[in-house]
Amino acid sequence: MSLTVLTSTYRLRSLCRLKRIQGHMMSSHVEPEVLLEKVGRAGVITMNRPKVLNALNLTMIRQIYPQLKKWETDNDTDFVIIKAAGGKAFCAGGDIRAVTEAGKVGDPLAQDFFREEYILNNAIGTCKKPYIALIDGITMGGGVGLSVHGRFRVATEKTLFAMPETAIGLFPDVGGGYFLPRLRGRLGLFLALTGFRLKGRDVQRAGVATHFVESKKIPDLEKELVDLKSPSAEDVTRVLDTYQNKSTLDSDKPFVLDKHMSDIDRLFSASSVEGIMQNLKADASEFAKKQAETLSKMSPTSLKITYKQLQAGASMSLQDVLVMEYRLSQACMRGCDFYEGVRAVLVDKDQNPKWNPSTVEEVSDETLEQCFSSLGERDLTF
Repeated sequence: MSLTVLTSTYRLRSLCRLKRIQGHMMSSHVEPEVLLEKVGRAGVITMNRPKVLNALNLTMIRQIYPQLKKWETDNDTDFVIIKAAGGKAFCAGGDIRAVTEAGKVGDPLAQDFFREEYILNNAIGTCKKPYIALIDGITMGGGVGLSVHGRFRVATEKTLFAMPETAIGLFPDVGGGYFLPRLRGRLGLFLALTGFRLKGRDVQRAGVATHFVESKKIPDLEKELVDLKSPSAEDVTRVLDTYQNKSTLDSDKPFVLDKHMSDIDRLFSASSVEGIMQNLKADASEFAKKQAETLSKMSPTSLKITYKQLQAGASMSLQDVLVMEYRLSQACMRGCDFYEGVRAVLVDKDQNPKWNPSTVEEVSDETLEQCFSSLGERDLTF
C-alpha cells in the first residue's frame, strides 16, 4: 500500500473518530454540561459532567466566558462562585482526547480549544469581582485554569491537585507558567516537571488554594456566601477565614513535602533539565531516586519546554504567559509526543509512550526556540 493511501486511511480514521467524539459530546448530554444561575447576588457556575470527572470542553468554555463577562459588569451580581456536580471531581482537566483527534486531521478545534480556554483563564485572572472556586475533588490541568487565577480557591480533604501534562507530551498550561514559578522556592518547577499530586490541606499549604474547609461544611459555606448583602472582598475573606478556622481536619499533619523542601530547592535549582537530572542521579536519597525515575518517564521535549516556560513566566504578566503558552500548545499539536502520550496514557492505557526524541540531550535548542516563536497573525490576542 502506498504512503499516500496509508496517510489518507489514517486521516479518515481520525476524522471518523473525531466526528464520533463530537457527536457523542452533543447527543449524549440531555443534562446541560454547565449550569449558570443567579443565587441571591451571586453568579454560580456549576460544572455538570460528573461521569467524565467534569472534563472541560469547548461547549462549556463558550457558555462560561460570556456569562462571566456579563456578571462582571452587572450591578446585581456581587461575586462569582464556581463549583462542580458529582462529589468526586471539580474538573479533572480539558477534553484532551477530542483535541488530539482534531489535531491529527487539522480540525480547527485544535486551535479553538486552547485559544478560547486561555482567554477564559485570563478573564478569571482579571475578574473585577470576587471569584470563588470551590475545588472539592480532583482538580487538574484545565480545572486548575478555572480556579487558580481567581482571588479565592477553597480546597477540601477531597481535593487532589496535579499538573500532570509532561506525562502526555504537553506542558502545564492554562497559566501554569504564571502561577507555578510564584510558589515558594522551586516547588512550582518540581510540581510542573514531575506532576506530583497534592492532596487536601497540602493544596493550601503549597499556595495553590487560599483556604482549606472540610468538605461537609461546603454547603453551609456556600449558603453563607450567597446570603451576603453587597459584600466586599474583605467580607468574603472573613467568611472563608471563619470556615477555615472551624476546619481542624489534618491540621496536625505536616505538609507532605516539608521534609523535602530544602532538597527540592537544591536539586531543582540547576540551570537546565539535564542539570536537574544530574543532581537527582548524584544524590543518594530515596526521594531523589524516586524523582529521577519519574522524570525518566516523561516526554523529554515536554520537560525542556516546561523548564523554559516557567523560567520565562516568572517575570511575565498572566496575559503574556498565556500568549506564550498558546504558541507552545500549537507547537505540541505540530509535534508527535502529545499524540503518543495521549495514546499511551488515555487511549490504549499501556503506559508505555515512545517519545521522540527519547532523551533530553537530543532535544535541541533550535527545536525549543521554534516552540516559543511567534505565530504572527495567529498569535493569541485578548
